[in-house]
Amino acid sequence: MVKSRSTWCIGLSLILVTAFLCVSAIVQAADKKEIVVGTPLPMTGILSMEASEQKWAYEQAIKDINAKGGIFVKEYKKKLPVKLVVADAESDPGKAAAALERLVKVDKVDLLLSTFTTNLSLPTCVAADKLKKYYHVTTLFPELWRPQKFQWSTLYFFSVVEGAEVPFKVLDTIPAADKPKNIALLMEDTTDGRGLGGALQEGAKKYKYEIAMVENMAVGAKDYSSQILKLKSKNIDAVIMFSASQDAITFVRQMKEAGLNLKYFHGYKGTWTTDFANALGKDAQYVLADGFWSEDFPYPGSKELGERYFKQFKKRSVSIGLYYAICQTLWTAIEKAGTLDGAKVRQAVLNTQFKGTTMGDIKYNPDGTAIFQLGAFQWWDGQLKTVYPFDMAKGYKVKVAPPWNKR
Repeated sequence: MVKSRSTWCIGLSLILVTAFLCVSAIVQAADKKEIVVGTPLPMTGILSMEASEQKWAYEQAIKDINAKGGIFVKEYKKKLPVKLVVADAESDPGKAAAALERLVKVDKVDLLLSTFTTNLSLPTCVAADKLKKYYHVTTLFPELWRPQKFQWSTLYFFSVVEGAEVPFKVLDTIPAADKPKNIALLMEDTTDGRGLGGALQEGAKKYKYEIAMVENMAVGAKDYSSQILKLKSKNIDAVIMFSASQDAITFVRQMKEAGLNLKYFHGYKGTWTTDFANALGKDAQYVLADGFWSEDFPYPGSKELGERYFKQFKKRSVSIGLYYAICQTLWTAIEKAGTLDGAKVRQAVLNTQFKGTTMGDIKYNPDGTAIFQLGAFQWWDGQLKTVYPFDMAKGYKVKVAPPWNKR
């Protein structure tokens, strides 16, 4: 009799616990009011100009999905709006990792969107893996990401090997009489800069160009006179440079003051921002920039997104379509997964063919990477004109720069 009563009590307890858990889950589902997405962007410091376009694109993607009622999440049986939380990475690798950790531990974000550049993205990927929080990443070279075998991030960016061939493909289109003869590489002394510098040297060999000078550049330097003197002494007439926007602006101003005349100046990372053109005005003319996207590319929604940016800033962007697209893929993956569980959302990213984004169709590889083709653009009459890919250039040909005193 005692045993029977004891068994009955245990059974009742199990029923009550189960009922409590079910009610608790229902209450939690009912209480979930939004999807909180965090991003550790460098809103201050040397990378703030670049990050401003990235933040704008994230905000537009969130505005657009929320205008549709949000994202349907099967686990919660309803659409949830998206909320963006930005933590300032201060353009510093250590602070970027700390910012991501703060987003997870303090702000309790559900998922994470990318910061900017390899220098900040690698340490934040490490932090995301440690915290087991899914991180949707871009602006990090896949050749540096793959060996780490991260389990809590995915990556959408261009291959550094292929991207380093672009300047030489463009140089090949210049008539022999105008073609630069002495090429220099000026590389920011960072992980990105060193990686790209090595790839550019290999690209030069492949396309049979001689590199006359390779020089590292300190980040945030105020004086580039020593590099400029070396360039003049070696009769350099073409420079391929990797730097942040602030450093690129400083370099161009000092190059003009010193009378360094370059036929061809191709910048990576630092010469495509709206702030670069605003700061230099007509002196930005002829400068080339790398870029991820153009509103003129034949991808759904690209023209509209570009016009929205132009209406606000009176300039064109070659970056915002990338950042908008990774939001589009994340929103789709959440709905496919039917949950905010990061591991399941990541798996949905790997399993889904994303159709019709502002970067076109995107498919991730089993290793967690997806690759797109890097572009090249030239500042002309205050706007960035597509130079490469050639089939997207719509007849525009790269222009060789005359001396400063003949502009």
